[in-house]
Amino acid sequence: MNSFLHHLMLTAQVRTGFSPQGLICAVVAALSAAIAVGFGLLAAFILLAQRVGSLTASLALAGLFLAIAVIAGLTVLLIRRRAIARAQRELAARRSTDWLDPRLLAVGLQVGQAVGWRRLMTVAAVGVLAVGVAKEWAEHSSRDTSPPQ
Repeated sequence: MNSFLHHLMLTAQVRTGFSPQGLICAVVAALSAAIAVGFGLLAAFILLAQRVGSLTASLALAGLFLAIAVIAGLTVLLIRRRAIARAQRELAARRSTDWLDPRLLAVGLQVGQAVGWRRLMTVAAVGVLAVGVAKEWAEHSSRDTSPPQ
């Protein structure tokens, strides 16, 4: 089990480039950037307060950040909708082509030849029957838990 977890960790490192040292550096960079932004905002507030007054400066900065928040929120909604639509398209494409994969058909032919077609048909019939029973059972239990209308 330990080697399996190590394999998963190495696979994640290959795909993401994650490492503990990188995480520490990223946290330090994020904190430093936040502090720098804080001092920059303080300087901007002092500059605006000297020119137009402290109330006007605070309202201007509040309006700026409100506009940034609204734009970021709308962007998140747009990205989320696009991600959902892309995932739905990919799932629909997979559903239609999963059974037509030549590798899957080749494996099916090899299994049929190795096991024997009569035995394979018996197993397939039992599988179809089990799927039908499971589907009926799931529909029956969902009807029992749904509120009356």
